[in-house]
Amino acid sequence: MGTITTVNPATGKDLSSYEQIDRAEANQKVEACHAAFEKWKLESLEERAKVLKGIGQALRDNKEELAQLMTDEVGKLIKDSRDEVELCAAICDYTAANGPSELADQKREPSNAGRGIVTFSPIGVIYGIQPWNFPSYQVIRYAIANLMTGNGVLLKHASNCTGSGLKLAEIFLKGGLPENLFTVLVIDHDTSDAIIAHDKVRGVTLTGSDTAGKSIAEAAGKVLKPTVLELGSNDAYMVLEDADLDLAAKVCANARLYNNGQTCINGKRFIVTEKVYDAFLDKFKARFEAVRTGDPNAKDSDMGPMSRSDLRDTLQKQVDQSIEKGATAAVGCKIPDGPGAFYPASILTDVAPGQPAYDDELFGPVASVIRAKDDEDAMRIANDSRYGLGGGILSKNVDRAIELASRHFDTGMVFINTYGVADPSMPFGGVKNSGYGREHGGFGIKEFANAKSIFVGSA
Repeated sequence: MGTITTVNPATGKDLSSYEQIDRAEANQKVEACHAAFEKWKLESLEERAKVLKGIGQALRDNKEELAQLMTDEVGKLIKDSRDEVELCAAICDYTAANGPSELADQKREPSNAGRGIVTFSPIGVIYGIQPWNFPSYQVIRYAIANLMTGNGVLLKHASNCTGSGLKLAEIFLKGGLPENLFTVLVIDHDTSDAIIAHDKVRGVTLTGSDTAGKSIAEAAGKVLKPTVLELGSNDAYMVLEDADLDLAAKVCANARLYNNGQTCINGKRFIVTEKVYDAFLDKFKARFEAVRTGDPNAKDSDMGPMSRSDLRDTLQKQVDQSIEKGATAAVGCKIPDGPGAFYPASILTDVAPGQPAYDDELFGPVASVIRAKDDEDAMRIANDSRYGLGGGILSKNVDRAIELASRHFDTGMVFINTYGVADPSMPFGGVKNSGYGREHGGFGIKEFANAKSIFVGSA
């Protein structure tokens, strides 16, 4: 089998090497996970919650080591890596506190029986295919929910953060999770397809591009297995005519540049009404020009490198194609000299349909600024996308913004006068080519649960 070598994107130097396992060994691990599931599903909701609470504590106990590993593998700012571990621990705490009530039996009154019970049963082993941009959070997000449900969990992590995936497996055990219940598979794509088809695998979840989502959905559909897909995005942030422009520039810059600009729910298109366009752009440009890009371990770095040089090359190609089709490089937009996969905080203006900056997802620190005639036109442009994950509204009229968000914005999430990534209490997911299914907020623990109807007659 092949070998995976992880690389530090800040230096270009190799970190570690990992041997991939073959299909036979992968199948053995699936069988072992299923055997662990057979026991775990019989544990009470309260006992499962207790273990999840222990995993949360183990994450905090190992925060510095895990955070440093993530920074080394994908170039995240070290403070963002620490925050990620804390978010993961918070997800464990939230799920432990709320999972038992979310999964509690429900009483019904059917017309064809004396009484009815709806019970939420685990279905088996769930296979997760996860990306590199949040090496711990992406795993915790689906794994903890499914462990609460009573399922077993498999992970195929992105190759460039293989070490983080294996470290999480160690932390889960330290937290008290039974052996084999959470299993990392260091495998190639062909073996991954075989895992989807394995008869002991009952569901598949993917976070990745819409292209990858179509492939996984097709493979799972052929064997009639449910999926949850959290895919790409081209999130629009609308700066309306009555927006506080200082706040708007701050929120929008954070929305685009957080996590080195490599987040599915980053703001990517910034749609600004004609009335405030010039004033907003001046403030927005000033923030981008002030960004200090450098060593992700340094306290004075505002942004680290992109996670891989090949992804940086793809981003540059999208920028160049957009400029060839009429966009203007307002800030940055060129690969700098020197080692590492660094890319500057960049802004494209004159962005229009037919350009990658308008139509596609730019997964890196490049903001696409689009001029709108008025607020109504801004809403039209925001929804003019094949994606629908998140978005934002900047406006002093919060009630009107809520109305726009709830009735008109065609996305799964909307941020008003703020930017955020995720919260355990709020559902996370999108519509259109951004996928389907929800995680967090009590929804994730039921995505791979069997809502079972029990009809009870008279004895």
